[in-house]
Amino acid sequence: MLIEDVKKQMTTPLGAPAYPKGPYFFHNREYLNIVYRTDIDSLRKIVPEPLEIDEPLVKFEVMYMPDVTGLGAYTECGQVIPVSFNGEKGEYLHAMYVDNHPAIAVGREASAYPKKLGAPKMFIDSDTLVGTLDYGSLRVANATMGYKHEPLDIRIARDELTRPTFMLKIVPDFNGKQKVCELVRTEISDLTIHGAWTGPARLQLFEHVLAPMADLPVREIVHASHILTDLILAAPSVVYDYLAEEKAAAGVKR
Repeated sequence: MLIEDVKKQMTTPLGAPAYPKGPYFFHNREYLNIVYRTDIDSLRKIVPEPLEIDEPLVKFEVMYMPDVTGLGAYTECGQVIPVSFNGEKGEYLHAMYVDNHPAIAVGREASAYPKKLGAPKMFIDSDTLVGTLDYGSLRVANATMGYKHEPLDIRIARDELTRPTFMLKIVPDFNGKQKVCELVRTEISDLTIHGAWTGPARLQLFEHVLAPMADLPVREIVHASHILTDLILAAPSVVYDYLAEEKAAAGVKR
């Protein structure tokens, strides 16, 4: 392969890339969101500066995506924390567990989504919407919500999904030091909501050293939602460079 052709490639392996070129359209993306109150000291240990914690809240989310262009079908599960940055309210995406390798690879390489391999599920059990997360053979989370108990105002549902999202982009160099360490911002665009509901919910988190969701313990359930959508994720932009001083001292241009 010629040098100019190598420069055109998105990712490796050459000839069988880990993921195709975007954009990626999500059809019939389904959310189970449970917002709960946790311990403020636990949040302070994991939310990176310069983000600021607004309230001791966490959103546990399960997302079932049956139709994603280029990536297929998969499920994600994660924890999201309400924060502020330079006066703008948004959410810090703390951790995501995903059952699809192309989605993990493109999320980490082309963006900054903190994805790792897990086995999340979303399903209906009689009159209950259920979300679970297994890591390896062990259960990490059980979430249950009354199935479509009450309609949720579409404006509230839209606000839940379109808040700015902040993430850490960390890429190591060959010498073991950080080559990239940035805070990035993104948001959902072109959102269509097909239906939204709320209802009673419960959430259980179980201790696991490599999937430490229980480090943000559940103290009180605040809100739950079940939302059906079509959407596109906007490309991220850098809002803070943790290595800016080092780069400036070394005369390195970003």
